[in-house]
Amino acid sequence: MTETISLHGVTKRYGQIVAVRDLDLTLREGEVVALVGHNGAGKTTQIKMMLGLARPTSGTVRLFGADPAGDGFANRAAVGYLPESVSFHLALTGRETLAFYARLKGFDARSLDPAFAAVGLEGAADRPVGGYSKGMRQRLGLAQALLGAPRVLILDEPTSGLDPALRRDFYSIVAARAAAGATVLLASHALTELEGRADRVVIVDRGVKIADGSLDELRRIARLPVNVRLRPSGEFARKGWRSLGDGSFETSVDPDAKLPLLARLLSDPADVADLSISEPTLDDLYAHFLRREAA
Repeated sequence: MTETISLHGVTKRYGQIVAVRDLDLTLREGEVVALVGHNGAGKTTQIKMMLGLARPTSGTVRLFGADPAGDGFANRAAVGYLPESVSFHLALTGRETLAFYARLKGFDARSLDPAFAAVGLEGAADRPVGGYSKGMRQRLGLAQALLGAPRVLILDEPTSGLDPALRRDFYSIVAARAAAGATVLLASHALTELEGRADRVVIVDRGVKIADGSLDELRRIARLPVNVRLRPSGEFARKGWRSLGDGSFETSVDPDAKLPLLARLLSDPADVADLSISEPTLDDLYAHFLRREAA
């Protein structure tokens, strides 16, 4: 896949504070990448350098092969960005607000109805933004980020203020943009909702990248235990299993022991009333890699 954004050996200092340290990161077209880390981990600084809003102290940043703060400035029209805290002029209507951003990007500001429809704001387009709820302002921010079908979409805490139904709609939009070939970078604390929606997860801690890979790849690296829950239909050898008090039992096994255990349990399916497996979640993996880095 074609590279859209690359950072090589990037360090960013603010006086004595090192916000990003010796970072290598490449994003490609058609990818949905989750950038996760606690507050102060360096996520926003990385985003600012990708957008050309900050220059690295050392190393190189490239957007479509050019410096986003220099020669690549013209490429910014192909980038959609939703900041963590959206702020609009409250006296303007949603349509006036979106028209302003469309003109900034050099796009036709007369045909904005599809943009409002895409984020569920078609009924509020001509109302003042001051009357919008937090979720509506977030959707308006997403609409401006989507203007012009950008080749790169950078979204910082994008689902803040959205109810569950709107979050599903949001991720449908993200999947559609990625399927069309766009690079999507999601910086988020909502780890649970990112599972199954990101092709890659990049974990950063104190400006350092400590993990990078698909969820399955991170699970193979971490080798955390897998939980197996069983409800037997008859007699059951309970040694090594925890009773859950409802006739079910649970145990944790190493990843390599998962399939042999399942083979034994299912040697006679009639003995099993119910069986479920819980792989380590992204929350589990995040905590593991942070602990490993601290050690």
